[in-house]
Amino acid sequence: MRKLIIASNNQGKCKEIKDLLVDLPFCVLSLKDIGLEIQVDEDQDTFEGNAIKKASEIMKISGEIALADDSGLEVDALGGKPGVYSAMFAGIGASDEENYSKLLAFLKNTPAEQRKASFCCVTAVAYPDGRIIYAKENCDGCISFSPAGENGFGYDPIFIPDNYNKTFAQLGKEVKNLISHRGKALQKIKLMLSQECIKDGCVK
Repeated sequence: MRKLIIASNNQGKCKEIKDLLVDLPFCVLSLKDIGLEIQVDEDQDTFEGNAIKKASEIMKISGEIALADDSGLEVDALGGKPGVYSAMFAGIGASDEENYSKLLAFLKNTPAEQRKASFCCVTAVAYPDGRIIYAKENCDGCISFSPAGENGFGYDPIFIPDNYNKTFAQLGKEVKNLISHRGKALQKIKLMLSQECIKDGCVK
């Protein structure tokens, strides 16, 4: 079975991706699984740029097909910030709690109707032969006034998706994977990977 390496050190993200790709004809492995300790600099100014760079770098190092995503939270009241800098909003190496706490502090006096936000995710796959495929998806919602829920990671405790009254961290992985930016982008990538497998003859 061919290997698919997840180009991420975020174990919460890796678990989400593994869950979503579980029925593909790949052995899906994280960087930790293959004993690779590397942090690819996310120095591009778009989600697409960062996702493609990470996937390409890990593909070159590992020699295997690599998948990466770049995602972030875009808050209307903050002019789209933190965007591509979501993971380091409170500084390099900041914890999830530090990042979302800083965001809540910025929105302290912002009323409910002005707390619109959107999660964006670009998922990219790089093949050793140079092929690159990617998909982009969004999930619209709003920012809560305080964190809630124990599931998920990142900004999940403060993001309430449209048509729900709970945060991602309260909804659980089944619902989140169905409606989230990452879940929808991975479903697109999953279909593309299946089609690539059929074309390459790795599945009948």
